[in-house]
Amino acid sequence: MKGNDLDAKLELLIGAACEEVSTAEPRPVPMPDLGGCVYRAARGGSHVSLLKVLLSNVCENDCAYCANRASAHIRRGTLGPEELARAFDSMRRSGLVEGLFLSSGLCGNPVRTMDRLLDTVDIVRRKYGFTGYVHLKILPGASSDQIEHAGLIADRISVNLEAPSPKRLALIAPEKKFADLLGILNRIHTLAATYGHFAPAGPTTQFVAGAAGESDSELLSSANVLYSRFGLSRVYYSGFRPVPGTPLEDVPPMPHRREARLYQADALLRDYGFRAEDLPFDETGSLPQGQDPKLAWALRHPECFPVEVNTAGRKALLQVPGIGPTGADRILRLRRQVRLRDLGQLAKAGVATSRCASFITLNGKRPERQISLPIP
Repeated sequence: MKGNDLDAKLELLIGAACEEVSTAEPRPVPMPDLGGCVYRAARGGSHVSLLKVLLSNVCENDCAYCANRASAHIRRGTLGPEELARAFDSMRRSGLVEGLFLSSGLCGNPVRTMDRLLDTVDIVRRKYGFTGYVHLKILPGASSDQIEHAGLIADRISVNLEAPSPKRLALIAPEKKFADLLGILNRIHTLAATYGHFAPAGPTTQFVAGAAGESDSELLSSANVLYSRFGLSRVYYSGFRPVPGTPLEDVPPMPHRREARLYQADALLRDYGFRAEDLPFDETGSLPQGQDPKLAWALRHPECFPVEVNTAGRKALLQVPGIGPTGADRILRLRRQVRLRDLGQLAKAGVATSRCASFITLNGKRPERQISLPIP
């Protein structure tokens, strides 16, 4: 293939990847030199820039939200595993990217398509000696052996549920079976318990949040089960954005504020010891949009406050607005050495004192500087 033909296909497939609703990584950073974008992902306490690309944007699925759906009238392209591996290696050596986020449309038989994805990563690892971060998407229909192979060569693997229940999934991706997707997550969970080093960055999934009319309660209740049952590292909530020419083109986009509240509530499930039933949903199953979920919960539970910072356990500290996991751990260490008496000591521990002051006591006394409750 001529170099300019390869460049054109690569640009097409990077752009197609960036147009996908399902990112399962943070928001992209535009990279004009790549004809597309780069994603940032955490690795070992630092961040790496990921080339997000499809091996092919040919797809036999006709998901109602997707720009690459089978019935879409768009340019199509496919790269071979060697072509893509070589292009990635060139970009990496040029300093444009540090890692790879690889997926594909369902181009024919899912096992054959998954084999091509695995071949690409194998070439990147073995031929080009790349030892850095790779995120590999597991396609619906992948075999058990392919899932095992993926977890042994990639830092992170993911399978996208797209919706929180079979009923909701059928509305936006009728060819996909919710039970089959859960089966892949279950296989990943089993393999992670078997191997000492299996997809070390952990498995993830994502929802196309807002596409199927689901409530915040549905999304977060499903996420709560996924964390406890399958040991996921993250659940992502990719806010739905309508694509012209798709069946959902007239469905309103998810407001950015709602997407942000979902991520804040998800953090409470992952890192703060909250359960889905603890979250402050209203009668429609929605999170309050005018307050962050932790503050809303605290205002609904005055019986839990004030919390005495010098004696409270970690769980009680984590319920205080403004105190996160790192701050709670620092408080526990600090109070073994000194008695905490003022907000300045908490500020040095990384606590947001303007948020916590109204919910705590220090050495039996309310903080001297009372702050009005923040409403972000």
